[in-house]
Formats: sequence, C-alpha cells, structure tokens
Amino acid sequence: MNTPAHWGDGGPGPWILLLPLLWAAVIAGAVLLLRLVLPRRGGGPWRGGPPWQGRGTGEAKDSATGLLARRFAAGEIDEDEYWLRLSVLNESRGEPA
Repeated sequence: MNTPAHWGDGGPGPWILLLPLLWAAVIAGAVLLLRLVLPRRGGGPWRGGPPWQGRGTGEAKDSATGLLARRFAAGEIDEDEYWLRLSVLNESRGEPA
C-alpha cells in the first residue's frame, strides 16, 4: 500500500515536512502581523533619529537646540546667528560656551 503516510517501504515519506512548514508559516505570519499592528517603542542605537533630537532622556534642553538646528538647516537663520543663539542656550544651562 503506497499512501502518503507510508511512502515506499513504510517510511513517513515527504509529507512529514508538511506539519513543520505549516507551523513555520503560522509563526512567521503572527510575527509579521504583530510588527505591523503594534506601535514601535523606544529603539536602540540603530534607530537614533536625527542628531538634533539627541539620544538621551528627551529633556527640554534637547528640544531648544533641536529647534535651533532645524531652523539653521532650513536656512531660516544664518551661521553667525546659529552660533550666537547656541552659545546663549549653553550659557543658560550652565555649560561652557
């Protein structure tokens, strides 16, 4: 008798691969679905984002220098004004100019 469960001389035959492949497809589909549905949190150094956002705690000081850097990058302020305002921000935080 040559059924799919007993191929040739009574061995399991190629159908034995069906169940593991089916489970691999189910698990891969679940992981893909979760990655698409769930919001992404945090991130590591590989998802650092733009340099002006910083990689630290996201305090208010990062937002002020970030805004200044974005305005400079957009061409709203020139280089002299950028450095002047950056030194004022650093002095107000107690950092050396």
